[in-house]
Amino acid sequence: MSNLHDDALEYHSGGRPGKIEVIPTKPTATQRDLGLAYTPGVAVPCLEIARNPGDVYKYTNKGNLVAVITNGTAVLGLGDIGPAAGKPVMEGKAVLFKRFADIDVFDLEINTHDTEEFIRLVQLLEPTFGGINLEDIAAPECFEIEERLKATMKIPVFHDDQHGTAIISAAALSNALEVAGKKIEQIELVFSGAGAAAIACLRLYLTLGLRKESVTLVDSKGVIYKGRTAHMTPYKEEFARDTDRRSLADALRGADVFIGLSAGGLVTADMVRSMADDPIVFALANPDPEITYDDAVAARPDVIMATGRSDFPNQVNNVLGFPFIFRGALDCGATTINDQMKLAASRALAELAKEDVPDSVLRAYSQDRFAFGRDYLIPKPFDYRVLLWVPVAVARAAAETGVARHPIQDYDAYRRRLEHLLGRSRGLMHGMYDKAKQRPKRIVFPEGDHEKIVRAAKILVEEGMAQPILLGKRDRIEPLLTQVGLSGERVTLIDPEESDRFTLYANRLHELRKRNGLTLIDAGRVLKSRNYFAMMMVEEGDADGVISGIHAYYPATVKPALQIIKTRKGVTSVSGAYMLIFKGRLLVLADTTVNVDPTAEELAEIAILTAETARRFDLEPKVAMLSFSNFGSTRHPAAEKVREAVRILKERRPDLIVEGEMQADTAVMREVAHHDYPWSVIQGDANVLIFPNLDAANSAYKLLWRLAGAEVIGPILQGLAKPVHVLQRGVDVNDIVNMAAIAVIDAQQLEDAEGHAPA
Repeated sequence: MSNLHDDALEYHSGGRPGKIEVIPTKPTATQRDLGLAYTPGVAVPCLEIARNPGDVYKYTNKGNLVAVITNGTAVLGLGDIGPAAGKPVMEGKAVLFKRFADIDVFDLEINTHDTEEFIRLVQLLEPTFGGINLEDIAAPECFEIEERLKATMKIPVFHDDQHGTAIISAAALSNALEVAGKKIEQIELVFSGAGAAAIACLRLYLTLGLRKESVTLVDSKGVIYKGRTAHMTPYKEEFARDTDRRSLADALRGADVFIGLSAGGLVTADMVRSMADDPIVFALANPDPEITYDDAVAARPDVIMATGRSDFPNQVNNVLGFPFIFRGALDCGATTINDQMKLAASRALAELAKEDVPDSVLRAYSQDRFAFGRDYLIPKPFDYRVLLWVPVAVARAAAETGVARHPIQDYDAYRRRLEHLLGRSRGLMHGMYDKAKQRPKRIVFPEGDHEKIVRAAKILVEEGMAQPILLGKRDRIEPLLTQVGLSGERVTLIDPEESDRFTLYANRLHELRKRNGLTLIDAGRVLKSRNYFAMMMVEEGDADGVISGIHAYYPATVKPALQIIKTRKGVTSVSGAYMLIFKGRLLVLADTTVNVDPTAEELAEIAILTAETARRFDLEPKVAMLSFSNFGSTRHPAAEKVREAVRILKERRPDLIVEGEMQADTAVMREVAHHDYPWSVIQGDANVLIFPNLDAANSAYKLLWRLAGAEVIGPILQGLAKPVHVLQRGVDVNDIVNMAAIAVIDAQQLEDAEGHAPA
């Protein structure tokens, strides 16, 4: 078992001490670069900003820079340990901003207990930062500090200890009340803890409809009631209740909701048993909740429970809030973060919890499924979709309330910009999605009884990209449709063996394959394979494309496609390509999946098909024919094969930019090509790489994928007469959706080529 103390110290001290560094975003490799970065070039943007102060957002990082500021007076649950001791927490906050929302942070630890001094210092920092995140400042000083800074500064100021917990817990509370069948206007709520977070939570809950007279606030001295004089503040007085109850146990009798932001172990099983039906218990003290998850569930099986811990369901974690709230606020130039923006963030989180959960999130938590309900009230912290939901909601609320200096004009385009932060493949595929939506096609899934296929079908239907046809037994598919909330009327379900087209397909398959030894009886037997049935649907015009392979090996899909669909006119063999997406570059690699040792003729054909694939993704192809030889530097039959392929390709397609035979680094590294082969038409800028054999292509794509961190789209099957694509085994739902979108576009292009496109 690991030692947390030693592991934490090693983590923070190992290598370069601390957790953050500053990295340039512009090139600094040459004297010219340095002259632009600093003197004399830097004077030009300085003068532009002097003439127009708003240009500071154009020429500097102010618009993406947040200050995380503390004086160390309330660090985590450690108390007033001072600003230097609080610095590891502030660095951690910076890491979370960057990791989840690509926001840069400077952490500032201020050595003062003086409220006026603190406020004045932060005010003087306004020219530097696009936003201020206040952190770990003791109450009640934190209230005055935030209120005055918000009133005097024209950039967002946000005390996360107050509002972060409020926003996330409000989302969880809204959904918990829905699950319990209760309305917020009718509940009795007990709050344990009367610090900054507790007061902020209550104020936000009031905007949701909670009645102040239904709130009982309890601090370490007991119930805060009207007339109490000991240990009171104006903020506690705001929630003082006219009641004769004096203890937490008294307050919890008959209560609908308990929210704890106090200390571990304060709530007993008997207290939970005394609450109303379907009690909602949010024990959010960390690391030890007011009552443990296990004890609460044992006391009341009907309890709806949340904690601040990641090892139990319904973790209320501030990381779901502040990175994304600031992302939206910065992107629209908000001058503040108001209540409407906080509510918008909370509502977005609540709604996102009702959506299907991506496979990447399930893997991160070693789960097979999350579904909205008692054990899943809010999204998980590692759910990437929070970046696509919360900033959009926040920016929209900022515009609607008039605090956005640069309101977002196109929220769909803004969402796509956010997708690029998650990875270029998402932005790239969004363009494909738009094309697919223009003319959705019928895509048949032979593995229609697989949960991932059903989840992908739901996305395709809801996004309007395709009309899914699911093959399999109805009694297996229909429960899956119910599970994901997809009506059976929105997809087509077909059991091949019960289909009224089975005999027609069998006869047709027999005609196609009778001279290959397939009898009519054999055709009926073969057609029971869903892959063969799917191919016959496409061949007979009952579907437009096939997506298969989620739990079958590659040949099991390719073989029936070659036997029934066959290659398109003028193409002798199919091939496979992958698109690999790096931070600053896209590459298409082929043949990665089909041809073991292609001839020169086949290599030329593969190159032509792969160039078409590149153009499908709006990538103008520059084709490098790869070898271990550079332009005849090594004489060998393998290199000669590639050289001959280049000759054939240039003869057949003189319009393509093609070069080779060439080594891989010559194809993709400008300095190599420019130094040794300045006459080459490809100067390290190849984007289509054609490998001499399957060994090289498959190995290269997997190494680049795994070691270089490339994002991958594929495999894309090239050269068939009609759209068929094969899935990698174990793919994510998003990958299935991507391949279906590509199949739809293939079908659209085929329709256009045949002259059947609608006017």
